[in-house]
Amino acid sequence: MSHATTPSALGIEDDAGVAVVTLDVPGASVNTISLAVKDEFAATMSALAEQGGVSAVVIMSGKADAFIAGADIEEFQAARTEEDARRLSREGQEFLDRIASFPKPVVAAIHGACLGGGLELALACHYRVATKHPKTVLALPEVQLGVIPGAGGCNRLPRLVGLRNALDMIVSGRNVRADAALRMGLVDELVAPAIVRHVAVRAARRLGSQAVRRTRPSGVGAWLLDKNALGQAFVLRQARKTTLRRTGGHYPAPLAALDAVRYSLAEGTERGLLHEAELFGRMAVTEVSRRLVEVFFATTALKKDPGVPAPAPAPQLVTRLGVLGAGFMGSGIAVTAAEQAGVPVRMKDADLARVGKGLRAVADVIQERVRRRTISKLEGARRLALVSGGVDYSGFRRADLIVEAVFEDLEVKRAVLREVEAIARPECVFASNTSTIPIGRIAEASARPEKVIGMHFFSPVHRMLLLEVIPSEQTAPETTVTAVAFGRRMGKTVIVVKDRPGFFINRILAPYVVEAGHLLKEGVAIEDMDRAMVRWGFPVGPVTLLDEVGLDVAVKVGGVMLEALGERVAPAIRLDALVGSGRMGRKNGRGFFRYENGKKAGVDEAVYGVLGLAKGSPKDTASLTERLSLAMLNEAARALQEGVIRSPRDGDIGAIFGIGFPPFRGGPFRELDAMGAQAAVAKLELLAARYGPRFAPAPTLVDQAERGGRFHHGD
Repeated sequence: MSHATTPSALGIEDDAGVAVVTLDVPGASVNTISLAVKDEFAATMSALAEQGGVSAVVIMSGKADAFIAGADIEEFQAARTEEDARRLSREGQEFLDRIASFPKPVVAAIHGACLGGGLELALACHYRVATKHPKTVLALPEVQLGVIPGAGGCNRLPRLVGLRNALDMIVSGRNVRADAALRMGLVDELVAPAIVRHVAVRAARRLGSQAVRRTRPSGVGAWLLDKNALGQAFVLRQARKTTLRRTGGHYPAPLAALDAVRYSLAEGTERGLLHEAELFGRMAVTEVSRRLVEVFFATTALKKDPGVPAPAPAPQLVTRLGVLGAGFMGSGIAVTAAEQAGVPVRMKDADLARVGKGLRAVADVIQERVRRRTISKLEGARRLALVSGGVDYSGFRRADLIVEAVFEDLEVKRAVLREVEAIARPECVFASNTSTIPIGRIAEASARPEKVIGMHFFSPVHRMLLLEVIPSEQTAPETTVTAVAFGRRMGKTVIVVKDRPGFFINRILAPYVVEAGHLLKEGVAIEDMDRAMVRWGFPVGPVTLLDEVGLDVAVKVGGVMLEALGERVAPAIRLDALVGSGRMGRKNGRGFFRYENGKKAGVDEAVYGVLGLAKGSPKDTASLTERLSLAMLNEAARALQEGVIRSPRDGDIGAIFGIGFPPFRGGPFRELDAMGAQAAVAKLELLAARYGPRFAPAPTLVDQAERGGRFHHGD
């Protein structure tokens, strides 16, 4: 079957007998390997094999900062049966086998992201030259889409870098920096971007005339665990245990990948490739993979969404950032902006001690990355130099964006807004990091309310991926697109939400944690409840979440939500009593749990006494998860109906990236669609009859149940 591409995705240049093949998919920001590209590649390589004047081949990318981002996921998604997906895998394997067995040396010149099928192509080459650049990362992220590497990755990678290194990459899907790739033997040379082509061509010539010494994992450990059957069996057993513990058994792809690697090592590459294709086909049609692919496409679409209806104005370019408040949130915003957006950041706080503490927190984050070797010492020093601080407004007059992260009090926030506007440029955008206070109320103190917006970051900022951007009714569209664009530069997944109490994330959390309080009051043990929701798929349970958020913050948010939503979110237990007893959660080492050296050390049994509660007999896990999950799902439906979020897509992605809603469930609205509106309403009505009107189904769910509707249409 021929899949012609017009215009051509490949360019060929002759470099004194070395054919330099440049992949540059027309009209795309990154290269992906579609069926059409694969067919053109195959035809090109066949022609070069027969061409007498060509002694070797170099494969490189025509994109500025990306090698190959992987296979075309839309084609993979279109596979409706296990056999369709298996066939896709076999076609990819056969194509790369032709490269691996090519009669002339083939060298990959890698600059930028080399992911998935792109890395599998590089693995099939005879030699790999990569650039020492922050954007050059190598990964097999297929498990993040619910599948396994299906074009030979499960077979070639373990033989190249050793079993332990290969499993670490395949099962986690993590990115590997170029210098780490060199150490493990994944690439053969590391060079500056400007000379990658030159070095690759030179290596191709050398490969044709002499043996090339390669760096490969060595030593006693490599021999004991990577190169003999007993060691390999031990590594695979441990990897399986770790994977089950990490995934909770919800994600079948990492286990399938382990099986593919095990089988290949035991049976050889030829049979291993067939088994890899079979497992790929099986994984591709699972519901887990379908949900994860939907999450991928939704996230990709969000990256292109300006946050306002078309025609969207161009965002202002943010070249300098001011941060008011050098506390935990302020320092987190500062270090993330410096690291991800690469802009100078100036922090301000009331006294030098607080500023110093904030700068220390910034340094700690950066030094931890240096210690883990995710960045070099030089890069760490460069990032650290971008952040400064003081007790006055020096450095704020030229800021394009100022984010306040001061105490959660309306009058305090209004006061700093007035102060900033007196010195800032008229074009400067002012953003509040509030989690509870309406942006419109803050903007009442502004002389330029069209420049005021909310940017709600989540804690810890340098790890949490979600950002809620909240325009008030007076916020100008240009302000919104500026906040959205800069949030993305900071590496955040951004959703735009309406200026309503709790915005979206705290809105759906409110009934969830309230229901947790009701269950505690009924005698459910703290650890039983948390364990039940972790098994359902959350990274932590609701009680641990309260400790992570901070009990004092939860009390404040709870008061705001009670005022806004009424009795359905009335607290069942007195969190303020815990705060009064000196318990703030993880941040001060005392909450529902005890903390030792920053790590959770078990439930603080004294909490039951402070709250006037007693532990009762364990409840059925299914009833716990149903009550807790439906409280959140029902509120998500209400929030969508009220226009708090713009679409089910935004709600799904917001919940996944903001609170760790299980990705394999696809988000609250995908979960409701999978359940069916009729079933959801029936369950909520039963709960309402037993526990009260807080479980009354959202009107939009009742409407869907009556007409057979769903939140996501057309799929």
